[in-house]
Amino acid sequence: MTRGMNIEILDTTLRDGEQTSGVSFAVQEKLSIASLLLEKIKVNRIEVASARVSDGEFEAVKKIAQWAGKRGHIDKVEVLGFVDGKVSLNWIKDAGCRIINLLCKGSFNHVTHQLRKTPEQHIADIKEVIANASEMNIDVNIYLEDWSNGMKDSRDYVLLMVDSLKDQPIKRFMLPDTLGVLDPHQTYEYCRIMTDRYPELRFDFHPHNDYDLAVANVEFAVKAGINGVHVTVNGLGERAGNAPLSSVLAVLHDKLGLKTTLVEKHINHISRVVESYSGIRIPANKPIIGSNVFTQTAGIHADGDSKKNLYYNELLPERFGRTREYALGKTSGKANIRKNLEALGIELDEESMSKVTQRIIELGDKKEIVTQDDLPYIISDVLKSDVSNDKIKILNFALSLAHDLKPVAAVKIEINGRQFEESSNGLGQYDAFMGALKKIYGKQLKREFPVLTSYSVDIPPGGHTDALVQTVISWDYKGEEIKTRGLDADQSVAAIKATVKMLNKIEDMEQGGE
Repeated sequence: MTRGMNIEILDTTLRDGEQTSGVSFAVQEKLSIASLLLEKIKVNRIEVASARVSDGEFEAVKKIAQWAGKRGHIDKVEVLGFVDGKVSLNWIKDAGCRIINLLCKGSFNHVTHQLRKTPEQHIADIKEVIANASEMNIDVNIYLEDWSNGMKDSRDYVLLMVDSLKDQPIKRFMLPDTLGVLDPHQTYEYCRIMTDRYPELRFDFHPHNDYDLAVANVEFAVKAGINGVHVTVNGLGERAGNAPLSSVLAVLHDKLGLKTTLVEKHINHISRVVESYSGIRIPANKPIIGSNVFTQTAGIHADGDSKKNLYYNELLPERFGRTREYALGKTSGKANIRKNLEALGIELDEESMSKVTQRIIELGDKKEIVTQDDLPYIISDVLKSDVSNDKIKILNFALSLAHDLKPVAAVKIEINGRQFEESSNGLGQYDAFMGALKKIYGKQLKREFPVLTSYSVDIPPGGHTDALVQTVISWDYKGEEIKTRGLDADQSVAAIKATVKMLNKIEDMEQGGE
C-alpha cells in the first residue's frame, strides 16, 4: 500500500443494505439514495439490487438505470447476478444496466453442499455466463461468496478458482467475508496471499460486521494491497450489518492517508436520509454520524477546548457537515455552560453563572437532559428575568378522556398579545390539543402549521409512576427541521411544552425574517 493511492468505494446500501431485517426502500427512495451517493458523496460505484428478485425490484433498477444514463453514471451502476446461464444477464440488460456482479462459490463447502457440484463443473458454468455476458456487452465482476471461510478451510479450492478464471474478461474479483468471521490479522494474511499471487488482478474486499471488526478489517485489507472496498450507509446489512461508509472514509483518509473521491461534508446528510427511509435509528454514539459523538460532556473538556483545543482530534465535526456541541448535565462545569452561552450570544457575570451552573447540576441529578435550547429558560427561571421573552404562551388548556369517547382538548393561547380559543377532538389527548392549535393557526390566523415528523418519549430509569417524562419532537416547517423537548410528570403536558417551544421558535424565525 502506498500513501496517497486511490481506493475505489462501492456502496451496496441498495442491495446488501436492504437485506437488513425490516428494511425495504420504495422506488423513489432508491432513486434518491442513488443520486446522493453518486452526485453528492461521489462514491465510485453503487450496487443497486439482486437480479430476479421481484417485479418491483426490476422497476426500481430500471428507473435508476434511466436516471444514471442521463447523468453519465450508467457504468457506475452494478447488479448482483447468479450463475444461471442467461437468466440474470437478461434481467440486468432489460433493466438497462451493463454490469453484473456474478455470485460464485468461494469455498469448497459451498460448492459441494449448496450447489452439489464439483469445482470443475462450477468453473465451467461460470465461464458460460462470462461468455454470454461478453456477447451481450455486459461487464463482469466476480463475487467469491464465503471467500473468508474458503481461505481458512479450503485454500487450494480458492486458488484453483482464481487460477481458472484469471484470464477471463473479469474486471474485479470481489472477496467477501460473508459471515463476518475474520479479524484484522487474518484479513491481512488472506488478502496479501491474493495480491501477491495475482498482482495483475483488481480485488475488492466486502466485509461484514458480526464481530464489530468490519472497519478494522477494511484497514488491513487495504494495507494488504486491495484496490476497492464495499460499504453501506449507516452500516446497514443483514445480521450485524456491513462496514459503515462514514467510518471507512475516516479510516482511509486519516489512518492510511489515502485518497478517495468521497465528499466528507455530505456524509451526515445522507446518513440522516437513509435513517429516515430505512426506519433504522442511528445509535447516538455511532462514530462520525451519531448524535452524541461531537458532544463534550465533561466540563474539563470544554475548558481544554478553550485552551488550544486540547481535546480535539482529527475528526473535526465541520469535516462531516456537523458542529461541536457541549452537553449540559451533572458533570457540566462553567466552561461547558459558557460554550453553550457563547453559541447563543448570551453573557453572564460570575455570580449568575454560578447560579445557572448549580441549577443545571441539579437537573442532571434528576437524569434530565438539558439542551442548549433550554438555557434561556433556565436562566430566566434562575435569575427571575424574562430572557426567553416568549411571544406565544398557553394561557389555559383542558384535556378530557372518557371511556368509548374521543378525547377532547380546549385551548386558550396568547400569540403576540392576542388571545385565541379553540377546541377539538382527536385520537388521543395530545392529538386533540394539536387539532385545536391547527384550527387557530389555519382558520383564525390563516398561517401554515408545521408537520410533526418524529415523536419520542423517554422516562428516566426507576419506573415510578411519578417519573418525569421527556418528550422530544421533531418538526418540519417550510423545509427546515426544528427539534424541541418538554419535561413533565404527564406525557401530554410534556408534549404540549415541547410544542410551545416549537411555536416560539417559528415565531422568532418569521419575525426575524421580516
